[in-house]
Parts: sequence; C-alpha cells; structure tokens
Amino acid sequence: MGYSYTREAGLFVVADGMGGHPQGDVAAAIALDTLDKLFQRKADPRLSDPRAFLDEAVLQAHRQMVDYASAHSMPDSPRTTVVACVVQDGCATWAHCGDSRLYLVRKGALRVRTRDHSYAERPRVQPTSGQMVNRNVLFTCLGSPSRPLVDMSGTTPLEDGDRILLCSDGLWSVLAEREIVSVLSAHPVSESVPTLVERALRGAGSASDNVTAVAFEWEASGEDGSRTGFGHEMFATEAPTDGSARHDHHELDDDAIERSIAEINEAIRRTALRSSR
Repeated sequence: MGYSYTREAGLFVVADGMGGHPQGDVAAAIALDTLDKLFQRKADPRLSDPRAFLDEAVLQAHRQMVDYASAHSMPDSPRTTVVACVVQDGCATWAHCGDSRLYLVRKGALRVRTRDHSYAERPRVQPTSGQMVNRNVLFTCLGSPSRPLVDMSGTTPLEDGDRILLCSDGLWSVLAEREIVSVLSAHPVSESVPTLVERALRGAGSASDNVTAVAFEWEASGEDGSRTGFGHEMFATEAPTDGSARHDHHELDDDAIERSIAEINEAIRRTALRSSR
C-alpha cells in the first residue's frame, strides 16, 4: 500500500497479491509502482480526468504483470487485487478490481462500500465452467489471462470529517462491517486504523491473512470552506501475518509520521509542488 500526492491531487492504493498463484507480492508491487509512476507523470499538479487516469493506470498495471510473466517464462502470471482512490478538487474517485475494499464513512454511518468481484457478492455472475465453486472465489483480478473487470465510481464530493478507508480482505473478512464503521467513526484515523488491524489479526489468530490498510480524514476549514485537505490525523499502516509492521515505502517512527502528515497538509495548501513516493 502507499500514497502519492501533489499540491492539488492525492492517490491512495492498496494491492493484495493473490495466493494460489506465483509471486503475489511481485504483482502487488507492480500495481503500486505502475499507479505511482503514472500519477507522478500525469498529475502536473492535477489530473485532467481522474476516472480516465484510474482506468488507464489499473489496466496498465495488469499488462505489466502479464508482460512480467512472459519475460520470465512463467506458466502462470502473478495476480493481485487493487483498490485505488484519487482525491482532487474536494472530491474522491475510486476504482477497484477483486476484493480489496474502499469504505466511505460520513457522520458515523457507512455512505459507500465497494462490492467485491466474487460470486458471493454478485450472485448473478455464473462461473464459466458451469460448476459449483466457492462463493468467495474471485472471478476477476489483475494479472489474469483475460482482461480484468474494473469498477469505477462516480465523482463523490467530500464533506468535512469524511473518512475513507482502503483495506485488504485480511481486515474486512474478520471484522463485521458495523465494527469497522464504529471504530473508524469513534476515533481519529491515527488510532482507529491500528485498532482495526490489531483486532483483525487477533480475531483471525494463526489463520490470519495479510492485513493492510490506509485511511484518511478529509478536512474542510474556513468560513467559505475554501481551505480543504487531509485531516492532521491521516494515518497509513500495514500489518503482515508475521506481526511486523511496515509503513508505506519505508519504516517511519512516530516523529517521522507526524512530519509526513504535516508535509502533506502543507503541500496541499501551498503552491509549491511536492510528491511522495
């Protein structure tokens, strides 16, 4: 997981490499790297069309995985899910493929939740073989031989205090939706995200999958609402099954996290162009 930003736009991504296929970690890394590089190239300092960017970036990541498998003579390609959110002009736009999810929580209630590309979530979709399958099996992902199905949201205006969480199935498959919403609403995201991750790891125990999450709170200040940005409590965390913790791209202590948050707010509110990789 990771994020990138300029003074006028931000990109947040979670990719979860799929088990049962080779090098899922490589697939997830390719997804992150592809989206980040394209964002850095096209957000100058804003994207001309966030929806078009997400569509292009996700499909480009898919092709990179297929090319990687071909270049390494792999009988099966690395595969991953992905969920990505662009924030620009006080609005959020997102895309997802697979079962990594986005939750938008507003005033203590769930406003939006992405729908997984699984037979359980979409009962009208039938397996191509016509045989019974596990209802939790995904019918699309990045890196598969066929073109992936990518769901795109509309442009959603953000309100003061809105909280957006992107996470892997290692989190939502263990915790009830009401618990996710309750914890995310009741505490600053700098507290709620680690709490959710810890609960998911504890709840799954030795059977825990990777639990990955990134979240932010949207802040609108000023009488005219003209000053907008990510709330000072924005926080990102990742907790693999081995219990170690990795923050996006590099290890961060508490002071480094605070500095990073301050830099994001300054970058958004000032005219100087900055980016984080």
